[in-house]
Amino acid sequence: MSHSIKSVHLTNYYHKDSGGISTSFNNLLAAAERHRRLVRLIVPGETESVEEVTPFAKIYYVPARYSPIFDKRYRIMMPWLYMLKGSAIREILLEEKPDIIEVTDKYTLSLLGGMIRTNHFKRLGRPILVHFSCERMDDNIASFLTRGRLGRWIARRVIGNYTLPNFDYHIANSSYTAEEFYDSVSSEKNPRRSERFMNWCWRAFKAPRIPIAERIFICPRGVDSVHFTPDRKSDDVRRRMIEHAGIPADSVILLYAGRLSPEKNIGLLVEMMRSLAGDKDRDYRLIVAGAGPTADWLRQQTDRNAVGKIVQLGHLEKEILADYYANADVFVHPNPKEPFGIAPLEAMASGVPTVAPNAGGILSYATNDNAWLVEPTGETFAGAVREAVCEVELRKQKISNALDAAKANTREASTDRLFAAYDQMYEDFHDRRELFTGNEAAADFDFVGKVIGPVGTSRF
Repeated sequence: MSHSIKSVHLTNYYHKDSGGISTSFNNLLAAAERHRRLVRLIVPGETESVEEVTPFAKIYYVPARYSPIFDKRYRIMMPWLYMLKGSAIREILLEEKPDIIEVTDKYTLSLLGGMIRTNHFKRLGRPILVHFSCERMDDNIASFLTRGRLGRWIARRVIGNYTLPNFDYHIANSSYTAEEFYDSVSSEKNPRRSERFMNWCWRAFKAPRIPIAERIFICPRGVDSVHFTPDRKSDDVRRRMIEHAGIPADSVILLYAGRLSPEKNIGLLVEMMRSLAGDKDRDYRLIVAGAGPTADWLRQQTDRNAVGKIVQLGHLEKEILADYYANADVFVHPNPKEPFGIAPLEAMASGVPTVAPNAGGILSYATNDNAWLVEPTGETFAGAVREAVCEVELRKQKISNALDAAKANTREASTDRLFAAYDQMYEDFHDRRELFTGNEAAADFDFVGKVIGPVGTSRF
């Protein structure tokens, strides 16, 4: 491609040294120089600053307050930081003049797409608008607000009537995450939807007059298989790991790495350890590497159900975490609704047997041949852990297959796919520009009949 594409990415979910979303952005920034692409990241920070990562990659930190709800460790950029003239994000975008603007957020940043679509940011021109979905709204609503049919109804109406028409393209990190896009417009999944209201929304947002399936891409994340490797296995590291956790030297060490938050299904870990605590032959201990709003709850549940069996170490630096992966006996991942799950992939790349639910985005790379995929209950997880420890030959075979899966899902392969997707979007957008930007034609277009209707049912 003769034109060098510049992309600007906005997200509220960026902590430089932790989190799956942060890892994927760090991988993208690292790949910018290899691909010789200009990549800019706009994230919340304590003060205004600019970080030159490489000659091709740059991070803008925009002053933002901490979130008042949910995970209060995160700062949140709000709409007034880009909607008002002279506001911080607006000035950055005008300075950079990107070809692609990608928003990784369904809430406070998503208004940017509609604002540009409807010509409320004329000085910027008309960049390609991309929404990257790293999580499902219905799962978030179920974890933090309300479960069941009401939560699904709210999520599908927001995604179907607001998110989908507001952007030119949508990227999902797994088929599981992408399924929400299709479910939100499926006549089968939404039998009582108002087609009149949906048409009104899509016309109001000047939506692209192009079938949904042609605007959705699936780009899984990748693992740093050089950093996360079985080569880190070491008696000395394991000894330090045991001392750090304060557990007996002969313990069977289980490891969980991730946020301690309601959507992560942390309660399953307590149930699993309560079951394993009854074993007479082995002393199972769970090391938890991570922090979050349910940390205190987990301590209380540990004291009530599995005293001393679960040890929280808080956030671990990347080097220490990589060592702990390789020297644990089993890695456990309890969330059946994981959007993708970088931690299980890191564990597999490290050569540690991995136990996880048989559902969610981890099925992008995890199978029964390279992991223990079971129903997400304490008893089934405990049974899988026992098998992973006791069945030596099965353990060896699954580890070997897991290492092959990690090699096929490296961060290099992931960012190559992502840049290829941006290239495809760029060419498609400019080939069919009028279908994306023809606001007058969108004013009375029958989106339900000609764009949404043919989807009919979920693709997955």
